[in-house]
Amino acid sequence: MSQEVQYPVQAAATTFRIIETLHDLNGAGVAELADELEMPKSTVHDHLRTLTEVEYLVNENGTYHVGARFLELGGFARSQMKLYQVGSPEIKKLAEETGEHANLLIEEHGKGIFLNKVKGPDAVNLDTHIGMRVYLQTTALGKAILSRLPEATVDEIIDRHGLPAVTEQTVTDRDELKAQLAEIRNRGYAIDDEERVLGMRCVAAPICDEDGMPIGAVSVSGPTNRFNNEVFEDEIPKSVLSTANVIEVNMTYT
Repeated sequence: MSQEVQYPVQAAATTFRIIETLHDLNGAGVAELADELEMPKSTVHDHLRTLTEVEYLVNENGTYHVGARFLELGGFARSQMKLYQVGSPEIKKLAEETGEHANLLIEEHGKGIFLNKVKGPDAVNLDTHIGMRVYLQTTALGKAILSRLPEATVDEIIDRHGLPAVTEQTVTDRDELKAQLAEIRNRGYAIDDEERVLGMRCVAAPICDEDGMPIGAVSVSGPTNRFNNEVFEDEIPKSVLSTANVIEVNMTYT
């Protein structure tokens, strides 16, 4: 179970709860949002009005949505990351080479964040988008990162976020996850077999710094009918591992 967090500035925490809930609901009115958050309508209204006036929300006939101004902050944050700068050209090459989705993920506050994704010419449509946050154990990318973290850090992440199921294939047992992480360390790459999206498989490799600590992960994902036998077990892993290695070298010498 996630830990109870005490916030020094409760008003700031409330503001971000409202923003995140609007995101999850894909927009909402005052009453709906107040019910969802179990907060007084007056409090919710005051926060919504303030956030709209400072241009972080938009009000469309009484329904509030997260505004495009967040793109400025998120886009700037991403552009300043060396991993994004170095990794993006390689992710594009990987997508073109495999024809599938190529992804770049980082870990922040115990969750995975998609830093970049490129859709290859044969790729199917997916729900993932840049900036999307996911539970680490639900993806090959996340498990690749977890496999290189100290066990104490892995335990802290599990204690904070739990191991929620996204599909019937998602690993939800701590011991099972740790056994998988040991296999990933030995093999060098992680797999996701319909663990976040039914009908999709994924192969990922960690990107590590000179001390062997993970700074991100790269992956290729595709439908199970194409990711089978030699493709899933040999061709895609080789491509992903090669890309991770190139990014690691370029990170060191760029």
